[in-house]
Amino acid sequence: MMAALREPAGAAAGEDELEQDASAAHTISVLVDNEPGVLARVIGLFSGRGYNIESLTVAEVQHSENLSRITVVTSGTPMVIEQIKAQLNRLVPVHRVHDLTIEGPHVERELALVKVVGEGEKRVEALRIADIFQARVADTTLESFVFEIIGRSDQLDRFIDLMGPLGLIEVSRTGVVAISRGKEGF
Repeated sequence: MMAALREPAGAAAGEDELEQDASAAHTISVLVDNEPGVLARVIGLFSGRGYNIESLTVAEVQHSENLSRITVVTSGTPMVIEQIKAQLNRLVPVHRVHDLTIEGPHVERELALVKVVGEGEKRVEALRIADIFQARVADTTLESFVFEIIGRSDQLDRFIDLMGPLGLIEVSRTGVVAISRGKEGF
């Protein structure tokens, strides 16, 4: 699998001011206390101001220190993204906020379970495409497959689109998890 590397915003040569003001997706990591209500407060910050959450994952990452990491993918102009980060930093249980999109290259992954029902040639084609995308057969019956695929969100989107005409009936996705590249930690 290939790592998702994102260049810092504004890295393209000749980028004009109109493009910089356009809405763009940002992956934001937030280190928080692992306590009841924290996730609701973070989500409330977004919904209360009309910001959309495209992806949201959260899990405990440091048991001994009782810390969780929230990864949010959201879109907005540079000014909106700065407002989001500033408001997140003001929440009491928040320890750190990092915008991985502008801080440099990072790795993103998402997992999806994709259920496909089919017979004959459609079944064979679904297996062939799964092999190309390095999707694993997580479950199978005589009528269906459940594929497990891990990769960048755009890769999962392409896989799911290709499975549509082959009998796609259900998709479950985890949301994006991300981490910066290099020696620096969160």
